[in-house]
Amino acid sequence: MSDIKTIGVLTSGGDAPGMNAAIRAVVRTGIYHGFKVMGIYRGYNGLINGDMFEMDLRSVSDIIHRGGTILKTVRCQAFKTEEGIQKAISMAQVFGLDAIVVIGGDGSFKGARDLSRRGVKVMGVPGTIDNDIGCSEYTIGYDTCLNTVQDALDKIRDTAYSHERCSVLEVMGRHAGYIALNVGIASGAEVVILPERPFDFNKDIIKPILEGRNRGKKHYIVIVAEGVGGAVNLAEKIEEITGIETRATILGHIQRGGSPTVRDRVMASMMGAKATELLANGIYNQIIAVKAGEIVGIDIEEALETKKEIPKDMLELSTILSL
Repeated sequence: MSDIKTIGVLTSGGDAPGMNAAIRAVVRTGIYHGFKVMGIYRGYNGLINGDMFEMDLRSVSDIIHRGGTILKTVRCQAFKTEEGIQKAISMAQVFGLDAIVVIGGDGSFKGARDLSRRGVKVMGVPGTIDNDIGCSEYTIGYDTCLNTVQDALDKIRDTAYSHERCSVLEVMGRHAGYIALNVGIASGAEVVILPERPFDFNKDIIKPILEGRNRGKKHYIVIVAEGVGGAVNLAEKIEEITGIETRATILGHIQRGGSPTVRDRVMASMMGAKATELLANGIYNQIIAVKAGEIVGIDIEEALETKKEIPKDMLELSTILSL
C-alpha cells in the first residue's frame, strides 16, 4: 500500500476541454482513497510560488461540463531552470505534497520527469487537443476539438459552395497533423497538408484542385495543419495560379474552448481516476495512457521516449477519398 497522504494536482501548458473532468476525477477519487488533495493554481508557476489550496468534494462540483481549467494554466519559463525546479520542490515540501498529478501535454510531462528525477513522486494525465502524446492513443480534449473544427468547416463549406470558392482552413496541431487529417477525411477535403508529410505545391495542391474543377466541381476545401502554417499566403498563391477565388480561415483558439464531448468527459474521468488509484497502490512516476483501448500506466521515462506516427492507412484513405 501507499505511504502517500497528500497529493497535488495541476494543469499545465495549453488548455483542453475535459481538463476539468480530469481534475474532478483526481479530487474525488483521491478523497475516496483517503488522500488530502491540494489544487495548484497556474501550473508549475503556482507550484513555484506556493499558490495552492485544499480541495474538497464541493470544490469540483458543477465543472465536468465546462471547458478550460478551473486551476488555470500558464507556460512557466522559470521551471525550465534548475533554480525554478528546486524552488518548486521546496514549496512542495512546505505544503506536504507527497505526489503531484500533472494534467497536460508533452512539455508538461518533461517538467514532471524533471521532478521525478529529483525524488518527487509524479503522475501524468495527457490533456492536449493535439493528440500528440507518443505513448497514448488518445489525449483529453482531442474529440471536442475535432467536433469544433468540423462544425466550423461545415459552415465554411456552405459559403464556399455559394460563392464557388476555394477555402483554405488552418487548424491547430503544432508539429502533429492528427486534427487536420481526421477532419480532412470527415469533411471530404480535396487537399490535406500535414507537417508529417512533405508536399509539392503544384502536384499536391494545385493539381487536385484543377482536376476537380475539370470534373465539374465548383468549390474546394484545403486543410493545412498549424505546423505547416501559411494559410493566407497559400490562399493567395492558389487564387493567382488557378484563377479560383480563394479565402483563408485560421480557426485559432476557438479549437481549445467549448463544453467537452461525452467521450472527453468519460476519458478524462477514467484517466484522472486511474492516476489516483495507482498512487493509492504505491505506484508513481508514470504517464496514464490509452493502449489498445485500455487505460494503463507507463513509466514516465519510457513514455517520453515513445514516438507516435500518423497511421499510413489513414493517409492513403485521405488521398483516395479526395479524388
